[in-house]
Amino acid sequence: MTALKTVGLLIVRDKKLLLAYSRNKQCFYLPGGKVDEGETEKEALCREIAEELNVEVTADELEYYTHISAPAFGEQQGVIMEQDCYWLHRDVTPRPAAEIGAIHFFSSDDYSRQEAQAPGVIAILNQLKADGFVD
Repeated sequence: MTALKTVGLLIVRDKKLLLAYSRNKQCFYLPGGKVDEGETEKEALCREIAEELNVEVTADELEYYTHISAPAFGEQQGVIMEQDCYWLHRDVTPRPAAEIGAIHFFSSDDYSRQEAQAPGVIAILNQLKADGFVD
């Protein structure tokens, strides 16, 4: 097993979670990505959000929520995504950039109807639903 250290951003509006569509992986997933060597998790998340969503975020604005482990979507068999998820409670206007083809807010049911589903997104949606944050 290989672990892939990642970070993800949580933005919820009207009990739906913001997800970004990766043109590379052909799937909606949490905005964020891999933590580079020498980077803190929050630094990585700020960098990824600027690259993917054209939104400038500071480390002070990020609030830790939970950790998820799941098979890494679009990676070879045996790669496990280890992802720390952070809230951003500020209202922002994300605009897709880089490899992001679209952004959309999803309930658990909305996401369950997607052709491609990332195990990590299913895990975080289940946790958010259990905690009453999303439908």
